[in-house]
Amino acid sequence: MKRSAITGNKVVATLLVLAAAAMWGCMSLFIRTLTAAGFSPFEIVAGRMVVGVIALAAFMGATDRSKFRVRLRDIWIFAFLGFVGMTLYNFFYIVCINLSGASVAIVLLYTSPMFVMVIGALVFGERITLLKVVALALTFAGCVLVAGVLGGVKIEPLALAAGLAGGFFYATYSIVGRIGLERYDALTVTFYNFAFCMVGCLALSDVGSMVSTVLADPGVITWFLGIGIFCAVLPYLAYNRGLQRMETGRAAILATSEVLVAGALGIIVYGEPSNALKLIGMALILASVVVVNLKA
Repeated sequence: MKRSAITGNKVVATLLVLAAAAMWGCMSLFIRTLTAAGFSPFEIVAGRMVVGVIALAAFMGATDRSKFRVRLRDIWIFAFLGFVGMTLYNFFYIVCINLSGASVAIVLLYTSPMFVMVIGALVFGERITLLKVVALALTFAGCVLVAGVLGGVKIEPLALAAGLAGGFFYATYSIVGRIGLERYDALTVTFYNFAFCMVGCLALSDVGSMVSTVLADPGVITWFLGIGIFCAVLPYLAYNRGLQRMETGRAAILATSEVLVAGALGIIVYGEPSNALKLIGMALILASVVVVNLKA
């Protein structure tokens, strides 16, 4: 392959992962409304996955049914992605939020690129370069500043363990997802990942309460469609396509720009207070994206 084609592929991959992060960063727009309507965090995730599974099944059924076919020996990949990479990540992330608040949980969640970088080196032989380490440091410092976790914040051991567990399981998605993407199309991987996650999250939800809430206010279906399509189907497809063309550690660092988008939306849309530290944090996250692409 010509050098220009290789460079082009890397640019496309970078744009795909950044687009995925931007869409994930918009989740608060939907989560706030659905939470106000009476849905629990797990019910929101479950509804998001239900919409995702139905949408992907309809698309694959109409365009290429062969993408439903998978080998029995590979089922573990999709089960791992759905139950571990998504359901367990959401479980521990929510536990950490309940124990320590969203700000601390966000910072601990974004220890995930560190796990991805180390595991990627062990599993795929990816190099841990100085640029990656610098980008990781910038990312973590930026997340700390954007989340406002400074000034002697005390973190209980259980909250710390839950937060790190969430970060670890979040990281496993990129690692095992890469294995799946070497064998199947991104549509196939995303569909079965969503299906297993849907089962796991419905098992942790009050389905009867979900149905009652929807019947009482059918308008919430529109918000579930939004979070299912715009914050699940499209970003996961984009991320998986990007992951096929780049190292897992680099993809994980790029994905943390989700925090930048979420922080900016909080300030612009919800009038959340901004200060110099938060703005510096956003700049650091943006700088990490530049740094990790210096030698694309």
